[in-house]
Amino acid sequence: MPDSQERREFAPDSLEARYLSSLSIERNFSEHTVNAYESDLMDYAEWLEQRELKALDITHRQMRSYLSFLNAEGLSRNTINRRLSAIKGFYKWMVVVGALDADPLSAVSGPKKEKTLPHRIPATDIAKLLDVWSGGDPESMRNRAILELMYASGARIAEIAGLNVRDVDFLTQQIKVMGKGSKERIIPVHQMAIVTLRRYLESARPMLASKGQRPTNSLFLSSRGNPFSTDAIRKMFKKTLSESGLDGNLTPHDLRHSFATDMLEGGADLRTVQELLGHASLSTTQIYTHLSPAHLKETHMRAHPRG
Repeated sequence: MPDSQERREFAPDSLEARYLSSLSIERNFSEHTVNAYESDLMDYAEWLEQRELKALDITHRQMRSYLSFLNAEGLSRNTINRRLSAIKGFYKWMVVVGALDADPLSAVSGPKKEKTLPHRIPATDIAKLLDVWSGGDPESMRNRAILELMYASGARIAEIAGLNVRDVDFLTQQIKVMGKGSKERIIPVHQMAIVTLRRYLESARPMLASKGQRPTNSLFLSSRGNPFSTDAIRKMFKKTLSESGLDGNLTPHDLRHSFATDMLEGGADLRTVQELLGHASLSTTQIYTHLSPAHLKETHMRAHPRG
């Protein structure tokens, strides 16, 4: 398949473009997620074109053929499932808007997911991450505040990027984030993160804001005074890993995993961690118990009648 530089774009009036727009406007998906869906749908469209097939005429058997093709290309089961999820969402949407009478993929399932545990960053390594940005320049203060806040709150990267100044309550030491599905939640954060945030807001943000062409309420700003995007946070994190000497495969999301695991080992119950993370299902949160044997042992000793 062509590389990313050769990719075409969907026509503005195409069903694919309209679907992607609905994800952004109606379902409040982040820019990063919409871009990922677009990439998956474009790969699918190219596969269809090479075989002179049309999306509206696809059959169950042809979709199985597409999944087999992805497997032959060496894609992981998780990647194949992600692509299938994007495509199935597209077909469900086409039924809703009347482009199709029935969903031809309703019975199609992907390969069983690979069971992988999230990475946990030890406290000593998190300290190394933060130490990279111990300087007094605006960018260092901003980056340290972002990393400190991500670890203190367990918030998703898109939730951090979407914060406005008014979403930080210094009096109650908590932040208000907009989660998936436009669900708002309040997350308490510790004193150290509050101090770092206040330092950024008072000393760094005004300097960054002065470089912007127009005022913005975004909490975190780029060196040009624009909202600091999710992609910018990812690039900053990669740079931080490089300069700290830590594993380059770590991601900003691993700070969220570390937050959840540390909360459980500190004595928090699963329901509380579920609320803090914004998980719709408790089963999603339960994966962190696999990383926390100390929590499991403590819970067992406390709950079992012969403990």
